[in-house]
Formats: sequence, structure tokens, C-alpha cells
Amino acid sequence: MLKLYNTLTQNIEPFESIQPNKVSMYVCGPTVYGDIHIGNARPVIFFDVVKRYLKFLGYEVNYVSNITDVDDKIIEKAKELKIKEDKLTNQFTKEFINMSLALGSILPDQMPKATEFIPHMIEYIQDLIDHNHAYVRPSGVYFRVKQVQDYGILSKQNIDELNQGVRVALDEDKDDPRDFSIWKVTDDGLAFESPWGKGRPGWHTECAVMNHEIFGHEIDIHGGGTDLKFPHHENEMAQTVVHNHHHLARIWMHVGRLDVNDVKMSKSLGNITLVKDLIQDYDPLAFRLLTINHHYRQPIHYSDDLMVQFAKEYDRIKRNLKKAFLTVTLAKAHTINVDIEQINLFKSLMDDDFNIPNVITQIYDLLKRMNKEKDPKYLAVLHQTAKTILDVLGIMPQYELTDETLIMYREWEQARINKDFARADCLRERLSEQGWM
Repeated sequence: MLKLYNTLTQNIEPFESIQPNKVSMYVCGPTVYGDIHIGNARPVIFFDVVKRYLKFLGYEVNYVSNITDVDDKIIEKAKELKIKEDKLTNQFTKEFINMSLALGSILPDQMPKATEFIPHMIEYIQDLIDHNHAYVRPSGVYFRVKQVQDYGILSKQNIDELNQGVRVALDEDKDDPRDFSIWKVTDDGLAFESPWGKGRPGWHTECAVMNHEIFGHEIDIHGGGTDLKFPHHENEMAQTVVHNHHHLARIWMHVGRLDVNDVKMSKSLGNITLVKDLIQDYDPLAFRLLTINHHYRQPIHYSDDLMVQFAKEYDRIKRNLKKAFLTVTLAKAHTINVDIEQINLFKSLMDDDFNIPNVITQIYDLLKRMNKEKDPKYLAVLHQTAKTILDVLGIMPQYELTDETLIMYREWEQARINKDFARADCLRERLSEQGWM
């Protein structure tokens, strides 16, 4: 049975979906004002694997990941570039989608934009005000944190020790410095009419409302990077508790940070690696292999040397698979059968809170067995088993064995029989360049 670490309870728990055979999952997506970097890509990759595995287990999954297309950073960037906010956000939404696909991820089932839900957010905020969970000030609308009895339960923050709210500089306007903004009054940049003045919604409210409108009930899994645990996820949940009278999600999953040479990626430090630049030099699936080879809750200490190492590792995986596929094809031994014992091992590892690093070890063991296997029929079973596992992880390489390659291979075999070693060496080199030997 699948067991997951729940940030909310800080325990590994058996996973039972709220609705039989159906899973609802929401993952906080990007704020689209620039290209994504490799740290942003880690949750994209991991939660894609989560969905793939849940589907492998037979669940029907509704995976939603939002697009934040209204935010102060977007306003500032649009001003800097002297373009409209929607032009900026449309451009980088497309870039985000392109990079997600390049990294082998399947797009979420829904990718709602915050600006599509402004009327719903206004209605939601008004409801909070009507029930005294929020209050209006000249600078905007603020959420009353003290009215949430278990505020801090997700991030394990002590409400009495919190000194200030987040994302709000106008502390003098708040009843309590811990209260947070759910509507900012401003006419600077992208703004919308509301009963409290022209402005835009708070970040935490955007996600809470989109969850409410799309799912309408408590969801199975809410995910994101570990940096979102507080204040974003805590504040999402606080609003949901008082508005919907239940917690936002049963299971909270948080992905560890990706640092560069043991230092947090930062524009000011100039140590950010963009995904679009990385994939110019490396196979994107090699980077995907690097990320999933680290347990999702642990940090990744990224470096150029580490990337080179995994580029070589992924090349080794591709070559072993292609070599086996060539042998199976020549023997006409293709099959859809898998090694049940190996699949059960894979499931036991994945069911253990996504122990993917040990799955990667299992893959290497499978490759060794494939290299030693003399029976083409069982080699075909091993190849199909590896393919099944790699498909779930999203790192199955794409390759096609053409008639030209088959002819070249047979010519190589004949040259060896004829002891034409010069021609055999030449053909072998060409086949090796293509990754078939």
C-alpha cells in the first residue's frame, strides 16, 4: 500500500483517497515573469512522477497546477520591459509549458490562471469579511490570523512568536502584525475593481480560491516546494478552514530545495541556471534523472560536476536499453510481458514514500541482468520491465531501430565472419556513435 510523508502530521501515513479510485492533487505553479531555473523545475518533475505512479496504480487523477499571472513582481518586470502585463505573462507561461515538456513532464490536467478567478476571489473575500474573518483598511483587506485556532499547524509555527505578516509593508494598517493581505488596494499596474477599492488579490488567497472553485471539497494531496510551507501554504489553509470549515488537503507534500554548490540560487549571486540554457548542453532527461535520484524531501546540492556525472549515467542507460532492443528485434522476440517479481519490487519501493533513489539502483541491476542474458525471449521481458518502470519515472529514452541500422548491424556481423576487421571496426564505430553498441 502506498505510504506518504505528510508534512501536516510529520508522519508517514497510508494513502487512502477521499473518493475511491480518484485522486485530487493541487501543486502551486509558477509566477510567470521570467524563465524557470533548475530549482523551479524540481517540483515540476517530482509531481509529474507522482501523477504517473498514481495512474500506474489505477487511480483516476485530477492534477491541477496554477499559473500566477498577477503579482507585484510581474508588474515591476512589465514596467522594466515597457510592455503590458498580459503580454509578459503569456510569453512566460508558454516558456514554462515548453520547458516542462522538454523535461519529460506531462502537463497537469488543469493549469488555471489567477486572473480567470478574480470575481470568485472578490466573492470569497467578501464572505470572509461578512463572517469577521477579515477586515477592510485603506490599504486593502486583511485576514484575521488569531481567529484560526490551529494556525501554524502545517509549518509548526507558534502564532505568539510570529512578529510580522508576509508580503505586506503597511503594518500600521493592520490590527495585528501577523495578519496578512488578501486584497491590496492599488492602481499601480494590473488592477481590478472591487467593493474595497481598485487593486488585486493576495497571493495566498489566489490559490485558496482556485482550490475552492475547482475542487469544491477537501483534496487528497497539496504539493509544492518546501519554501512554500510558510507562509503561503499555512495561509492558504487558514483561509480554507474558516471559509470551508475543513482543512485544505489530507496530505501535504513538500519537495526539498535545489542549491548550487551548497548555496541557495539567487539572482543577486548570479548562480541561477535556467532550464532553457541547461538543455542546450545536456539531455533534459539526464537532469530529470539527477533530480529523481535524490529523495524528494532531501535537498539537492547541484554542481556542474554532478550534472556531467548524470549525463554519463543517462547515456549508459540509453545504450544498454538500445543494445537489448536491437538483440530482441533481431530475434523477433518482442513482448508485452514483464517480470512480475521486479515490478513488485518497484511498487514496494515507490510505495515507501517514493523511494526513487532505490528504484534507480533497481534499474541499474536490471541493466546488468540484461547485459548478461543470453535468451532473447527473457531479454525481451527484462527490456519491457525496464521500460515500464522508466515510463512511470518519465525517463524512458525514445529510440527507433531503422532498416538502415539493421542492415549496418548485419553487415558488421558478416564482416566479422569474413575476418574483414577493418570494415568491421568501421561499422562498429558507426553503430557505437548511434548508441546501439
